[in-house]
Amino acid sequence: MSYDAAIVQRASARLARRKEIRERRRWDLEQELYRRQPRLRELDRAIGGTMAELAGLAISGKPIQADGPEIADIRRRNLELQAQRAELLHTLGYEPDALDPTPACTKCGDSGWAGAEMCTCLKELCAQEQMKALTALLNLTDEQNFDRLRLDVYSDQPWEGKRSPRENMKRVVTVCEGFARRFPDYPLHNLLLSGGTGLGKTFLSGCIAREVSGRGYSVVYDTAISLFSTFEAKKFSRDLGQERQARDDTRRYLNCDLLILDDLGSELTTPLAQSTLYEVVNSRLQGGKHTIISTNLSMEQIGARYTPQVVSRLAGAYQELTFYGDDIRRMRR
Repeated sequence: MSYDAAIVQRASARLARRKEIRERRRWDLEQELYRRQPRLRELDRAIGGTMAELAGLAISGKPIQADGPEIADIRRRNLELQAQRAELLHTLGYEPDALDPTPACTKCGDSGWAGAEMCTCLKELCAQEQMKALTALLNLTDEQNFDRLRLDVYSDQPWEGKRSPRENMKRVVTVCEGFARRFPDYPLHNLLLSGGTGLGKTFLSGCIAREVSGRGYSVVYDTAISLFSTFEAKKFSRDLGQERQARDDTRRYLNCDLLILDDLGSELTTPLAQSTLYEVVNSRLQGGKHTIISTNLSMEQIGARYTPQVVSRLAGAYQELTFYGDDIRRMRR
């Protein structure tokens, strides 16, 4: 899973704040118990002293046996002090480990990383931060999920010699829901959502984004215009900060688990846009990454607008889901 660096940064900051809050609460409790029972502070200092003695022996250079008398004496005194400390804590109404700096996550010690792998605790926070970002971009609401999706807003009458928009949407929703809930193992790896405005393409994209992100996968949503502008900035910007940001963003487009590219065809069809689209589509196919593209264009119109290389990959590796019927947004007004 490849989360955006900004997402990881915000999640890591939340993890660090949680750790600071726990440590502050532990310290406050420690000071309160020291005030109530000064002997506890003395015992903690004495226990620390035995640990310092062990460290001193280790660096002294003297030949010391692990089961020798020096080590045995320090260990005996340490255990006696710990027993007294445990008894004192018990009289104060606390467990022996009440003041121990125990991490919330034993897998990573609250660092967020278990070796080179991101720990589940940090992944959960990344998923939450990612959902915040997607919610802002897609204007996601609580209603925008598969369980609350309504098909009765689509006509149940045949449409221009085809099945009714409602029957068509049943098939579309079945595929989209399977894609999201079985991600990344659904047989169809890439979807092309095509059809006019106001038919639910963006709504379903939001449902998919919510489900996939909630299961811990990295999801990037953006419009075609924004994506092409970012690649243009990466290539031509003379501002180092802007160029660096564009480079990070393009890496995000290419490496995320799921890219949702909205409104393909709204951009100016320049040579750079053509080459960028090919790079994104081809790189993600080669990397085994999943992509959803939504567009108002039909496959025939896509074929007339983009290069044969792009069209070949879309036709061969993407499942087209066609949306048709009346604009449901207008019907709701």
